Amino acid sequence: MVLSTALVGLAFAAQAQDKEVNVVSWGGAYEVSQVEAYNKPFTEATGIKVNMIAADDPATPLKAQIEAGNVTGDVFDVEVSNAIRLCDEGALMEIDPAMLPAAPDGTPAAEDFIDGALLDCAVANIFWGTVIAFDTTKFTGEKPDSAADFFDTAAFPGKRGLPKNPKRTMYLALIADGVPADQVYEVLATPEGVDRAFAKLDTIKNDVVWWEAGAQPVQLLADGEVVMATGYNGRFFDAMVGEGKPFEIIWDGQYMDMDMFVIPKDAPNPEAAMEYLKFATDTQRLADQAKYIAYGPSRKSSAALVGKYKDGTTDMAPHMPTNPDYMKTAVMDDPEFWADHDAELTERFNSWLAGA
Repeated sequence: MVLSTALVGLAFAAQAQDKEVNVVSWGGAYEVSQVEAYNKPFTEATGIKVNMIAADDPATPLKAQIEAGNVTGDVFDVEVSNAIRLCDEGALMEIDPAMLPAAPDGTPAAEDFIDGALLDCAVANIFWGTVIAFDTTKFTGEKPDSAADFFDTAAFPGKRGLPKNPKRTMYLALIADGVPADQVYEVLATPEGVDRAFAKLDTIKNDVVWWEAGAQPVQLLADGEVVMATGYNGRFFDAMVGEGKPFEIIWDGQYMDMDMFVIPKDAPNPEAAMEYLKFATDTQRLADQAKYIAYGPSRKSSAALVGKYKDGTTDMAPHMPTNPDYMKTAVMDDPEFWADHDAELTERFNSWLAGA
């Protein structure tokens, strides 16, 4: 009997060792934060191997795999609008909040996650911001401190780095042109508002270096190819605090968004994928991620557990996009707007880029 029990235990251990889960995320410093906070402790706790796969935008390979009928990823880290669209198309597994771990005080997950962080087919892990950063060594006098300054190449000469898509550029143009953050989508929903955004972008078009991957704006700044760039706040934080780069962030007009975990219906390892999702979105794991990158956890109960950076000295609160002071001029992502307008604005944006 003792031998039989031991053999059963060994069999379970071997089965866990054979399991794996393929997680598709964004690479760079963000991937490092997930490996440290989620993947390593998950493998230690379960014996399930995590294969991390980097993509410039994980929704792109997810859509391609679904269309090809050959899904190889198990968990994808995507933006809200993509999670909603793919769920509506029936491509994702539904996720019951009751399956997710409760907060340490017993508060159910459905009440513990921040509003909007739980969808029918997705669970948010972080809040993040697209912000402006500049190289402090390029400005010896007055330094830029607003979205309007990003567009003022007379007062602050030099190249600008911008992402090659309408979602992360048009809002900033309107903010710089004086539109209040809470009215950006109201304005952008009109033909006049779209024209206004492109007119503002026209003023710096010849000074823009366009980027497509999250690591690029940091590199553009570091190499001196631009003096200011927009990019993900966590990437800039990693460069500033982790690597000692002489950068400074402008929080005015940041674009706030969430990243969400989704599991495609045809995932090769669905059970391991669900175990990973539950583990990675518990209170402690989300708080632990903030030791490695400046993104805000999606659970209320995680906030009190966020302390210092991995260096043990840097307080993370001033670097969080969810800091109340930074939220005053933040533009919150509107996934429904982009679900309705993404195709037409992308077409207009690409035409504008081509000079048509």
